[in-house]
This record gives sequence, C-alpha cells and structure tokens, in this order.
Amino acid sequence: MPNAQNIETLAKIKEDVAAASAVWVVDYRGLTVKEAQQLRRSIREAGAHLTVYKNTLMKIALAEQELPTMEDILQGPSAFVFAGNDAAAAAKAVKEFAKENQNLVLKGGIMDGQQYDAAQVEAIASLPSREQLLAQIAGAISGVARGLAVTINGVPSGLAQCIKQVAEQKDAA
Repeated sequence: MPNAQNIETLAKIKEDVAAASAVWVVDYRGLTVKEAQQLRRSIREAGAHLTVYKNTLMKIALAEQELPTMEDILQGPSAFVFAGNDAAAAAKAVKEFAKENQNLVLKGGIMDGQQYDAAQVEAIASLPSREQLLAQIAGAISGVARGLAVTINGVPSGLAQCIKQVAEQKDAA
C-alpha cells in the first residue's frame, strides 16, 4: 500500500511533467553542493528547474500520463530538468554545464511525447534559441521584401533609361 508521502510526491511529479515542454534526465553523481547550486542557477536562467525524484515514482507518473517510461534511462541516480517554454535552452544549459564538469552526465529525456537519448538531446541543445530563429526568419523576410522592392523599382527606371536613350538618338539624328 503506497504511503501518503509517495502519493503526494507522485502528484507533484505529474504536475511538473504536465507543465513542462520537455523533461531531461541527468546523472549528477560526483557534483559538489556548490556545483549543484551552479547547475540549478544556470538551468533556472534558461527557464527550467531541476528536481530529484525517485526513478520508480517518475516511471509511474510517466506511465499514468501515457508517456514513454524511459526504462533504459532511469537507472541509477537521476535528476530531472523540467523545461519551460524553450526546451532547447534548458538542454543547452545542461550541455554547457556538462562541458565544464565531467561529473554531470546527460542521460536523455522526453519531449513532445517521444523519448530521446543523450545524443539526440545534445543535438537539440545545438539548435539556435527561439530568439535567434525568430531573428533569422525576420531577416529572411526582410531580404525578400528588399529584393522585391528593388526589382519593382527597376522596371520604371529601366523604362526611363530607354526613353532617354531614344530621345538622345532622335536629337542626334
């Protein structure tokens, strides 16, 4: 029979999973308290939060929400990064911290109802941020509009050049 604390924790996990755009799983063994605080701070700045839950409770919560249970990922000590709106920013924060600290290992995660392994999460972390993507789209649209304006402006100026040349030829004759 489940105890009250596990039932309460399970409800909290379900709430966190439902509110997150992605859940990244990391192995935090070997991190000092100071390093763990730095990790939490960098993840928080990316609009996410890091929490440690029991793997069995996480598997139950995922199964109840009809998500992949990550059986192969949830082995050993695990911490969970619950991403806010920008899942790539949270993955990027974890990846950057893992570069500086070899004790942090990215194990994988879930995004959009699909399970991802560590390599796929690192690929997601390599994507540009949402702001960068929006800037690239705006630049592309601006470039097309500028090219169209130059082309449209070129037609009347070309016609004016032709008329001027014809007039000069008639004056010369």
